[in-house]
Amino acid sequence: MTAIGPTRTDDPERGTLDKAADENFPVAPFFLPRAWRTDLMAVYGFARLVDDIGDGDLAPGGADARLLGVAPEEADDRPAVLDAFETDLRRVFDGTPHHPLLRRLQPTVRRRSLTPEPFLGLIAANRQDQLVKRYETYDDLLAYCELSANPVGRLVLAVTGTATPERIRRSDAVCTALQIVEHLQDVAEDLGRDRIYLPAQDMKRFHVQESDLAAPTAGASVRALIAYEAERARVLLNEGTPLVGSVHGRLKLLLAGFVAGGKAAVRAIVAAEYDVLPGPPKPGRIQLLREVGTTLRGEG
Repeated sequence: MTAIGPTRTDDPERGTLDKAADENFPVAPFFLPRAWRTDLMAVYGFARLVDDIGDGDLAPGGADARLLGVAPEEADDRPAVLDAFETDLRRVFDGTPHHPLLRRLQPTVRRRSLTPEPFLGLIAANRQDQLVKRYETYDDLLAYCELSANPVGRLVLAVTGTATPERIRRSDAVCTALQIVEHLQDVAEDLGRDRIYLPAQDMKRFHVQESDLAAPTAGASVRALIAYEAERARVLLNEGTPLVGSVHGRLKLLLAGFVAGGKAAVRAIVAAEYDVLPGPPKPGRIQLLREVGTTLRGEG
């Protein structure tokens, strides 16, 4: 998973939460009820921190590791820090956690009757990132997204008290699509971390070598591969779009923002003619607002 946002500050809690402004999606926008915003930011703090641990993007100095009880000589050992983080997460449910972001999460867990499973899934995804650098098939990638992306949508539904089996299914489709789109935007950055989220089977089909992904611009084969994966993401977004119409009020606007953000990102990739290697193609604000309107009208 790719970390996004400014450098963390000397305050681990504030440095993590401040990254919300730079995400590809609205985390806890102003129009939501205050209680929802509080709880969504608590969930975001957990998700952002576990990604920062997994990506090696913690602030220099080891403050987070110290808070989790990790010895100084293991502060850069990502699996060790993830293990300590899981131990502290379990304290959220049966004790008093050490890290301030997990202490912030505890009232949310109790208020919304959240279970450990989605949080453990996000930790498992980051553990997998330490071990698995390539994915052979699209199904392998989907299994990864089950851990790395889908728990976030499930937590949003749980926090807002709107989870049903059908909504969870639609949410999973949206979240998986958003993860795939992020992977397409960040091909070059991920390669710099020695990670490739493009399925090897698909790379072979389109005659793409790993060295092709290190080029400054994409050749025809890479563009064809990116187009193929972008269409898969678009189909998933369309499958998940009815989620928006299944809810009402301000939650409908929030979920429309998630779906529209994904669709606008796909359009930006198309507009870049599928050349994602120079940097992440990102939609402009006007394009995003248009997509929100289209999604709310049920036309997307």
